[in-house]
Amino acid sequence: MKVGIPKEIKNNENRVGMTPAGVAAMTARGHEVFVQHTAGDGSGFSDDEYVGAGAKILPTIEDVYREAEMIVKVKEPIEPEYNLVRKGQLLFTYFHFACEKELTDAMLKSSAICLAYETVQLPNGTLPLLQPMSEVAGRMATLNGAYYLQKTKGGKGKLISGVPGVSPAKVLVLGGGVVGEAAARMAAGLGADVTIADISLPRLRQLDIETPANVHTLFSSSHNIRQQLPTVDIVIGSVLVPGDKTPHLITRDMLKIMEPGTVLVDVAIDQGGCFETSRPTTHSEPVYIEEGIVHYCVANIPGAVPNTSTLALTNATLRYALSLADKGWRKACQDDSSLAKGLNIVEGKVVFKAVADVFGLPYEPLAL
Repeated sequence: MKVGIPKEIKNNENRVGMTPAGVAAMTARGHEVFVQHTAGDGSGFSDDEYVGAGAKILPTIEDVYREAEMIVKVKEPIEPEYNLVRKGQLLFTYFHFACEKELTDAMLKSSAICLAYETVQLPNGTLPLLQPMSEVAGRMATLNGAYYLQKTKGGKGKLISGVPGVSPAKVLVLGGGVVGEAAARMAAGLGADVTIADISLPRLRQLDIETPANVHTLFSSSHNIRQQLPTVDIVIGSVLVPGDKTPHLITRDMLKIMEPGTVLVDVAIDQGGCFETSRPTTHSEPVYIEEGIVHYCVANIPGAVPNTSTLALTNATLRYALSLADKGWRKACQDDSSLAKGLNIVEGKVVFKAVADVFGLPYEPLAL
């Protein structure tokens, strides 16, 4: 199969869809891999490394889309790429369709096959292609929250760890999944007073046993969250409904009971966000202040640490990418029901129910 790795063009997105090691695995199986010139520079991988792994370097993004049968990316195509996507072309990347109507319409129009990393799901409910970036995003959420807690950045002027004789900052983590646990562990390691909230009692019991002593668990409800907000310093939103829009756990009226300079970090922003006042921001303009509250809502948090992120992502995606290249998307999905759950849009039809429901579009289950 002809596999294309274009350069990411989303704002400050320095990750790349595949490492040279991943390309070497592809070419060893007889596949042709086309990498756009300088696609890996932001992650620390040179064109020469890709050539050494057997790739062919193409000068433009248009060349890569034109040559490739399968496109392997990190982030969803954005407007300049819409017309490059061809009928029958397979796109394997993060899509997050549920909060992007324009993207959904464009991919429907293209008649491409859109296989989303974020909805590939194992029988036990694990999301194996979301997990590595969730681990990065969770850790980064805490670090960014601590940074913007500085007075010079609009925050309260608190050091997250405190010092002897001065209490540490209070961190509330909403959601006890991969992102939430990573954020809570990072905050705890920095010395913060951490509370992690979730609606699953079994998960709360597990977190209570496995996390450090300065992490406390809380059953998530609107009442319990409201009780925390007057004294909390950082809130990290990490709630996920796979493939669907995220519910708002903090509403606009709740901001009024929070102290000015409190920092909200919305890791769920690429699925619509879990704070009512959230709107997507970028690495070049990461924050804004609403009702005196600092909002950090960058949709590609792991893009700030692209070397780590690209390595972690390829570690997870490569086995699936190889299967798709070896067998074609239909046979690969027939053989692996977990991979089949990644199919969101196929040849002009929405085949993932949550996406259809969000936009009121016809849902057409795919018969493999």
